[in-house]
Amino acid sequence: MRFPEGFFWGSAVAAHQVEGHNWASDWWAWEHAPGTPCVEPSGDACDFYHRYREDIALLAALGHQVFRFSVEWARIEPEEGEFSRAALAHYRRVLGACHDVGITPMVTLHHFTSPRWFTERGGWERAENVPFYGRYAERVMRALGDLIPYVCTINEPNIVATLGYLAGVFPPGKRDRDARHRANENFIAAHRLAVEAVKSVPGKGWVGLTLAMTDYQAVPGGEERLHAIRAVMHDVFLDAVAEDGSDFIGVQTYTRQRIGPDGALGPEPGVETTQMGYEFWPQALEACVREAARTRKPVIVTENGIGTADDNRRIAYIETALRGLHRAIQDGVDVRGYIHWSSMDNFEWTRGYGPTFGLIAVDRETLARRPKLSAYWYAGVIRRNGLP
Repeated sequence: MRFPEGFFWGSAVAAHQVEGHNWASDWWAWEHAPGTPCVEPSGDACDFYHRYREDIALLAALGHQVFRFSVEWARIEPEEGEFSRAALAHYRRVLGACHDVGITPMVTLHHFTSPRWFTERGGWERAENVPFYGRYAERVMRALGDLIPYVCTINEPNIVATLGYLAGVFPPGKRDRDARHRANENFIAAHRLAVEAVKSVPGKGWVGLTLAMTDYQAVPGGEERLHAIRAVMHDVFLDAVAEDGSDFIGVQTYTRQRIGPDGALGPEPGVETTQMGYEFWPQALEACVREAARTRKPVIVTENGIGTADDNRRIAYIETALRGLHRAIQDGVDVRGYIHWSSMDNFEWTRGYGPTFGLIAVDRETLARRPKLSAYWYAGVIRRNGLP
C-alpha cells in the first residue's frame, strides 16, 4: 500500500507545548491564574528552546522528512511594537538546523498562544486588533521567509474561538456566543493578512490554514443540529480557504463526535476511548480529508494522532488512519503529506502533562528523550512510503 511519489511524512510540535518558560504569552498567565481549569503550569515544557538541535537530529535519524513547529509571537513581540531581534535570530537557527539535516520545516505563525498585551487589548474578539497579527506575520516573513517552504497561518482558529470565547476554558475565558462569532470572523481576516505576508516575500513558500476537524455523525433526529455545528466549526473556514489565495488546507483530526437533537453526545457505549476521553476512531481522518477536499485546494494532514499510554494502540491508530487516507487518495483526493501529532510527549494545555501523544517519550524529571516502538514503526512507513 504505497503512497504517491513525492508524498511527504513528518511530525509536529507547538512552541508553547515544548519550548518552556513562555512567560510573555496569555497561556502562561492563564496557567498561573486561580480558577482556570489548568491542572499544572507548563514550566520547562520539553526545553526544546535549548535542545532543538538534538531533537531535530533525532527526527532526521527516524527518517522524518518534514518537521512542523511554531514560532512564538510572545517571544518575537513581547510588548506591543517591541520586536526581538534575538528571538527572530533564534528561530532562524532552528530553521537552519532543519535544513542542515535535510528536514523541510513547516512553520506555524500562531499556535493557540498570543502575547499578553494582545489579549489584554481584547484579543481576537476585536477587529481592530487583527492588524497587529498582520504586522507580526510580515515581520516574521521578512526575517525568516527565505528558509520556510511551508507556512501555516493560524492553528485551529475554530478551537481557539470556541474554547476561548464560548466555553471559557482557554484564554481569555469568555462564555459569549457572539464573541465566538466575532473571533471566527477576525481569525479569517488575520489568516488572509498572513497569506498576503507570505506572498509578499521572494520564494516559493506554500501557505495555508490548519483546521481542527471532527467526523461529525448524526444519530436519528440530530441531522439539523449537525448541520448547524458543522457550519460554524468547519464550513466558515473551508469556504474562506476556497475563496482566498491559500495554497493548501491543513486537516487536523483525532476522532468522531455523535450529534443528537440537543447537540454533542458522549462516547458510544462499548467504544474504546483515549486519554483525552475521545473515542478511538482513526476512521475520522478519511472522512475529514474527503470533506476538506471541497475547497479544491491540496490537502495536507497537519495533525493526526492519539493520546495513549499503550504504544501498540498508537500503532494501530496510525495504521488504520493511513489505510483510510490511502483510500481517499485512490479516489482522487489531492493529499500531499501526513504530519503526525506529535513528535514528542508535551504539555497538553489544560490537561498538563498527563496525555501522551508523542512518538518520543520525554522523562519529566530529566527531560531525556526516548523513541517509542511507534517511532520505529513509523520510520518504517516513511522508508517504504506506505504500509506493509
